Amino acid sequence: MSFKYERLDKTKAVLLVVDHQEGLFQMCRDQGAVAAKSNILAHSELAKVFDLPVVLTSSAETGPNGPLPSEITSLHKDAPFIKRNGEVNAWDNADFRAAVEATGKKQVILAGITTDVCTAFLALSLREAGYTVFANSDASGTFDLKTGVEANQRMRDAGVHILSLFAVACELMRDWRNTPGAKEMLPFFDKYLPEYGFLARAHDAAVESGVPSGL
Repeated sequence: MSFKYERLDKTKAVLLVVDHQEGLFQMCRDQGAVAAKSNILAHSELAKVFDLPVVLTSSAETGPNGPLPSEITSLHKDAPFIKRNGEVNAWDNADFRAAVEATGKKQVILAGITTDVCTAFLALSLREAGYTVFANSDASGTFDLKTGVEANQRMRDAGVHILSLFAVACELMRDWRNTPGAKEMLPFFDKYLPEYGFLARAHDAAVESGVPSGL
C-alpha cells in the first residue's frame, strides 16, 4: 500500500480555537486541570510563534459555557471571533465557514472542548469539505478517557491526524535551525512543556559548569 506523508506546513495552515470556554473547561476530565489549562493556552500561543492565521469561536458564551479566557482573546485581538448562538458544529455557522475559507489555507490545526462534540464534529465536516485536519489532542478535553479515545478513533477513521502539542510544534518547526527554531521554541516548551524545558535547562547547566558523568 502506498503512503504519502503530508506534513504540517506553517505556510499552509490555519489554527482554530474551538469553544475553549471557561465554563466548558470543567468538562475536561480526561486530564488534570493544570495540564488542561496549560495545553489550551499553548495551543493558542502556538499560532503566535509560527505566525499562523487564527479563527476563534465560542458557543452561547452568555450562558453557562462562559467566555473564552482573556489570555486567548488578548493574544489574538485582530483574529476573526465568531460567537455562535446555537450551532453545535461550528461548520454549520456561515460566518465561521467564511472566516476559515477567507484564510485560503487547506491545512487546519484545531482543538476544542469537548473532544467528542466540538472538536470531532468540526473535524469531520472539515474533512468532508476537503481540508487536511490536524487535531491537537492535548488541547482538547472531554468527560472521561473512554469518551476521548472513542472520539479520537472516530476522527482517525475519517482521516484526521491526531497529534500531541509537541508533535504539532515540531512538525511546524521541522528543523531546530529554522526560524522559528530553537531560539523561539525552547522558551515556548519551557513555559508549556516543562519536561522538555528542564531538559534544555540541564543541558545549559552541564555546558556552563557541569562535570561529565563518565558514562
